[in-house]
Amino acid sequence: MSSTPRPRLLARLAAASAAAMLALSGCTLLDGGGSGDAPADDGGTGGGATADTAGQPGLQELGDSHADDLPTDPAEDPAYAAFYDQRIQWGVCEDVRSADISCGTITVPIAWDDPEGETIELAVASVEASGKGGRSLVTNPGGPGGSGINFLEYLPYAIAPEVRQAFDIVSFDPRGVGRSAPVECLDDEEIDELRAATAEAGSAEADELSAEWSTRLAESCEQTSGEILPYLDTWSSARDMDVLRAAVGAEELDYLGFSYGTYLGSSYAELYPDRVGRFVLDGAMDPTLTMDELGAGQAEGFDKAARAFLSDCLASGDDCPFKGTEDEAVEQLISFFDSVDAHPLPTSDPDRPLTGSLARAAVLSLLYADSNWTTGYEALTDAMNGDGDLLLTIADLSAEREDDATYRTNSTVAISAINCLDHPGATDEQWLEDEAERLATDYPIFGADFGGNGCLDWPVPPLREPAPIAAEGAGPIVVIGTTGDPATPYAWAQSLADQLDDSVLLTFEGNGHTAYGRSGGCIEGQVNAFLVDGTVPEDGLTC
Repeated sequence: MSSTPRPRLLARLAAASAAAMLALSGCTLLDGGGSGDAPADDGGTGGGATADTAGQPGLQELGDSHADDLPTDPAEDPAYAAFYDQRIQWGVCEDVRSADISCGTITVPIAWDDPEGETIELAVASVEASGKGGRSLVTNPGGPGGSGINFLEYLPYAIAPEVRQAFDIVSFDPRGVGRSAPVECLDDEEIDELRAATAEAGSAEADELSAEWSTRLAESCEQTSGEILPYLDTWSSARDMDVLRAAVGAEELDYLGFSYGTYLGSSYAELYPDRVGRFVLDGAMDPTLTMDELGAGQAEGFDKAARAFLSDCLASGDDCPFKGTEDEAVEQLISFFDSVDAHPLPTSDPDRPLTGSLARAAVLSLLYADSNWTTGYEALTDAMNGDGDLLLTIADLSAEREDDATYRTNSTVAISAINCLDHPGATDEQWLEDEAERLATDYPIFGADFGGNGCLDWPVPPLREPAPIAAEGAGPIVVIGTTGDPATPYAWAQSLADQLDDSVLLTFEGNGHTAYGRSGGCIEGQVNAFLVDGTVPEDGLTC
């Protein structure tokens, strides 16, 4: 077996970044991570196991980061004054779907250790407070690769009225994403081809297809975006976010981050603990995990979520296309995927049949919010009767594919460009093969989609060592975990809360990705009071 990723993994990542935003928006429809054995007693997965404790071999060698360990605080260093003296000139947005959004730009150094060098512009956006306001709340919807500017289009669904009344809601497209020096690799037709690529797991054809796409993506990105690729790590984006803080005139950063946005937020808190204001991290990532540990955690998380989805389907009665016990439904779903691998289903577009990769991407995306489950039952019923239209539509929505066959953002490639810098993975081919086989055996629904190190061919080495974040002196940071979260398993929130010097852990007992806006009021009430009034929630609250 090749140590490069399986095609289904590439298709999963292609759909991932849009899902975090969509799962918050009310129109809900995904997010994406590798290993380590799950702790036996916490109901979660991958909760901080290190490479050594997991029996993992050596990781990729790290390159030189340009942002994690600077000799001075840029905000206090005259060499960076031009960046910190900026004020955003807000104006009309050209390509957003809400008249309430104002847009602007900030300029940041491409390499944070070279303030006199080249610069890039980052796109920023804001929705003015509906009340007196006076403060700015910066947000990030996840990914990595999710557009913070597009996220603001869903603000009425995503953030409570009392928060929008008190704050100007500000967001941005991080470097390499969307409108901010975007990574531009594959064209739209090639992304269609990548997302649809399917072969029988473990076959020679799968090995060849995986190697082909891994090489093709890496070479394309290096050729068209090679100058920006070494500077897309999250440390650099966290530095950028401090410039954004200054540009909106804030002494401290108030922040609400979802999924990958928690990694960005905790990274900022580690760099600038004295500038942390009211921080909420929902759907937390664990910064101690390797690429392989992240993937293994998600393999287990999505397997559990799929079982919950199937169990709920069986309980719904005649609307469910599956029959029998939960285990029997699992076998039926796997058989369906296998059948579509071999014989893609027709859709209303004769040039785009529903392949196995697209079918899996659609079902993965449905697991991000249990409010989508009934739509999933309908889509799977249609597909199991030979009509792939609805599943294809769901897969396309999660990947931000427009009706005109274009992709609204570059999330398909940006997620790889950022993840490959942030998370080193194993390099030993035998270990990768054994681990992929373990995931496929232990988590038979989606485990085969999470094996392999997809960054071995990436033209830039990883820049960041997996390590705990304490953010000493930052003050209370609210961390939120959902017990049935498939993309950021609950154990990750527990681990991050344990690492932080001063944290409050809120737990939502439910299914789906993230909790704020989905918990029925309990989590929302605590978060709103913290953001608006500074009322720190009770640590350990569960609802």
